[in-house]
Amino acid sequence: MIAVAITGASGPIMGIRLIEELLENCEEVYAVVSTAAWQIIEHELSFKKKGSFPLTDLITNRGKTANTGLLKEFDDKDFFSPLASGSTLFEAMVVIPCSMKTLSGIAHGYADSLITRACDVAIKEKRKLIIVPRETPLSIIHIENMHKLALAGAIILPPVLSFYTLPKSTDAMVDFITGKILNLLGKKNTLFESWGNSHCPAKETEV
Repeated sequence: MIAVAITGASGPIMGIRLIEELLENCEEVYAVVSTAAWQIIEHELSFKKKGSFPLTDLITNRGKTANTGLLKEFDDKDFFSPLASGSTLFEAMVVIPCSMKTLSGIAHGYADSLITRACDVAIKEKRKLIIVPRETPLSIIHIENMHKLALAGAIILPPVLSFYTLPKSTDAMVDFITGKILNLLGKKNTLFESWGNSHCPAKETEV
């Protein structure tokens, strides 16, 4: 089981695409979306939260209906969620996108939400934790928080543009980030071609 958190930073589509791909690969997903993230989802994706299972509804509305029964949604204030306990054997946790507020909370052990508590659990139980920070430029405070988390074993994966794959759309760039995360999780995917297997002109250029 993979835990995925979407926080209040621009780019929630990255977290949604990751969940869609995990479900497509028959992975059980425990998902948490912060209140601020829902506001950004409404602005960037024109989807307003409603009902008991809004994330499932959003994914279904996008035409991704495969294995949505494997998706479990939890409120960010639900400390009775399995994710709040180290006894829950989740394989890995991904925070995508990760706001700088959430980053700070995780780095300093300030577990005032289910998302920061679940990350705290991942660190203390030595589970894989992948942080996708969404901010630019970065202040020294942001960098120090990332450094602290890297020392604690977290993987910091900024959503950097993939020019060498010659993306033709924003969707292709989102898929590249999704594929990079799936690779780190050890999940096979075909969202982008690995360097050396593509037909990028740059590959054939003499240095």
